[in-house]
Amino acid sequence: MANQLGKESSPYLLQHAQNPVHWEAWSNEVFERAKAEDKLVLISVGYSACHWCHVMEHECFEDQEVAQLMNAHFINVKVDREERPDVDQIYMTAVQLMTQRGGWPLNCFTLPDGRPIYGGTYFPKDQWMHVLKSLAHTYANDRPKAIDYARQLHEGIQQSELIDAPKEISGFSAERLHEMVVRWARSFDTFEGGPNKAPKFPLPNNWLFLMRYAQQFDEAKIEKQVRLTLDKMAFGGIYDQIGGGFTRYSVDVLWKVPHFEKMLYDNGQLIGLYAQAFARGQEPHYRDIVFQTFDFLEREMLAENGAYYSALDADSEGEEGKFYCWNPKEIDDLFGSNAARVKRYYHINQVGFWEEDKYIPLRKATDASFAKSEGIDLQEWLAFKTKMNDTLLSHRSTRIRPGLDHKIIVSWNAIAAKGLLEAYRVLGEEAYLLRALRILNWIQELQWDGQQLYRVNTNEQRHVAAFLEDYAHLIEALSLAYQSTGKLEYLEFAKTLTEKVANEFQHSGSKMCYFTADDSELISRNMELHDNVLPASNSVMAHAFLTMGTYFQKEEWIVSAQQMLQNLYDGMETYGSGYSNWGLLLMRQLHPEKQCHVLNESAPMEVFKKSAQSNCLLSYHQQIPMSEIYTPNAISVCEFGVCHRPVQSIEEALLL
Repeated sequence: MANQLGKESSPYLLQHAQNPVHWEAWSNEVFERAKAEDKLVLISVGYSACHWCHVMEHECFEDQEVAQLMNAHFINVKVDREERPDVDQIYMTAVQLMTQRGGWPLNCFTLPDGRPIYGGTYFPKDQWMHVLKSLAHTYANDRPKAIDYARQLHEGIQQSELIDAPKEISGFSAERLHEMVVRWARSFDTFEGGPNKAPKFPLPNNWLFLMRYAQQFDEAKIEKQVRLTLDKMAFGGIYDQIGGGFTRYSVDVLWKVPHFEKMLYDNGQLIGLYAQAFARGQEPHYRDIVFQTFDFLEREMLAENGAYYSALDADSEGEEGKFYCWNPKEIDDLFGSNAARVKRYYHINQVGFWEEDKYIPLRKATDASFAKSEGIDLQEWLAFKTKMNDTLLSHRSTRIRPGLDHKIIVSWNAIAAKGLLEAYRVLGEEAYLLRALRILNWIQELQWDGQQLYRVNTNEQRHVAAFLEDYAHLIEALSLAYQSTGKLEYLEFAKTLTEKVANEFQHSGSKMCYFTADDSELISRNMELHDNVLPASNSVMAHAFLTMGTYFQKEEWIVSAQQMLQNLYDGMETYGSGYSNWGLLLMRQLHPEKQCHVLNESAPMEVFKKSAQSNCLLSYHQQIPMSEIYTPNAISVCEFGVCHRPVQSIEEALLL
C-alpha cells in the first residue's frame, strides 16, 4: 500500500501525506490486515502543533532509507491524538509503563492484534533505525518472548486508572483538603510561582482550586502563591504580550521561554481563571488578560460557523517561535526615538534574549508601576501602549504565520464556552455571552444528531463519536448557559447528555465512567482519573452529576458524584496537583451551593452577573404565581432541603 493519508481531513495526518512511509489512518481493518500479513503495527501519535513531531518527521519519516525499512516490516498507522484521545490514552499508558515517561510524538509498536510490545517518544534517525531492525528481528526469531511481554503489558494497561469496586460512602472532611494543600505547598516555587521545577505548565484547574481554597479557609499564604503565579504567567514569555493568548508551557522555571504552540483548551480555561481572579482582587492586568485573550481567539482561532479551531503551531518557516520573537533593530526601525522605552517595557534586551537574534517580549511590572518608573502619567502611558501594541501586531501580521489546526473539537469549545461565561459573569461583556451561546448552539445543531454526539468537525463534516471528556465539559457549559439566560432548553439538553453518560459510560458498581462508550472496540476500556493540563473527565463528570442531580432532583446522580469522590478520597492528599478538580468537588460537598430560585425573573443575565462572588446555583421559575408583596425579581434561597422566605435581590440572597 502507498501512503493513504491524502484522503484524510485531520491537519496532522495531512502533514504526513507526502511522506515515503506508507502511512494509513487508524481503523479496525488495519489490524485485520496486520494479522493476514503477519506484521507488527506501528502506532505513531501526535498533533499538528507539536514541534518535536515535526522534528522526527523531518529526520525519520521523510527519509527514504527509514521509510523502506518501515514499509517492509510494519503496518504504519498515524493517529491525531486530538481526534482520538482514546487511542492515545491506551498507548501512552503502555509507553509510560515501559519507560516511566511519555509525551509526543508517541511511537508504540504492537502485535497484529493491537497489544503493545515496545514504545517511546522522539527518536533520532540512527536510534529509530536500530529500534526498527531489533523489533523486526525479535518478532521473526523470538516470537514467544514478544507475545508473553505483550500479555503482561496488556494486563497492566487494563488495570491502569481503573476502579471496579466502590468504597463505601463514609463522609468527607476538610482535614483531607488541608493535608492535601500542606503537602502540595512543599513543591511551590515561592519566587517565580507555579511548581519548583521545569517545564512549567499553566494547569489552570490547580490555581482555580487553590484560589477557592484560600478564599474558603482564609489562607493568606496560599492566596499569595496564587497571585504570584498568575502575575508571573501574565508577565512572562508564556503569555503573548503582543497578541494575547497563552502558549502551552514554559521550558524554564521563569515562565520566560515558551513552547510556542497555542491550544484552545489552555486559553479557554485561563480566560475563566483570570476573570475569577479579577473578581477576587480587582487587579486591572487580570482583566486585561481576559480582554486580550478573547481578542486573540476572535482574531486567530475563530471559524466561520462561530466555534473555535483547535491550535496554532509552534513553528513557522521551520523555526520554533520565529513568528513571536523580535530583535532590537526591528524595534528601533518601528519606533525611532521611542524605541528605548518600548525595549524597556518588553525587555528586548539581555533579560528577554533567547537565542541567536531572538528576543521574547516579557514584562516585570504592572502598567502603573512602569509609568511611575518612567516618570509619565499612567493614562498617557496607556494611550501610548495601545498604539505601540497596534504597531507591533500590525508588523507581526506581515510575517509568515504558524500553521492553524482547523479541526473543531467539542470538548475544547465547551471549555472555551465555560471560560467565556465565567468572564461574562464577572465583567459583564455581552460579546463573551454571545460567543459562548453561539458555540453551544452550533454544537447542538451540528454535532448532535439526536442520539449521538460527535467530537470533531473538520471542513464542515462531523466525525468521531464523542468521548466522556466531550459530554462532561458540554454538560457543565450548558448548565452555565442556562444560569446566564434562563432558557430551559440548555438545561434539558444537558439532562439528555447526562442520561446518555449514565447509560453508556458509567460503571454500575463504582459509578466511575469509562472514557469510551460501551461500544468501544479498543484493546482496553479505561477510566481517566487524574487531573492534569485538563481536569480528568471523571472529575468533570462528577461535578456534572452533582449539578444535574440538584437541578432535576435525581438522587442517583447526586449519589454518583459522592461515590466517585469517595473512590478517590483516600490518597487525594498525596498528589494535590493531580486531584485539584476532585478537591473542588470535595469543597462542594463540604460547603454545598445554595439553590437560588429566581421567581418570575425577567432579566436572568443581570442576576447571573451579580452572582459572580456567590455560592449560588441559579434557577428560574417564570411561571410561578407570586404574592403581591414580592417584586417580579424575588429570589427564593433553598439549602439543606429548606427554602427561606423570598428576598428582593441577589445581594440579600447571598446573606441568607
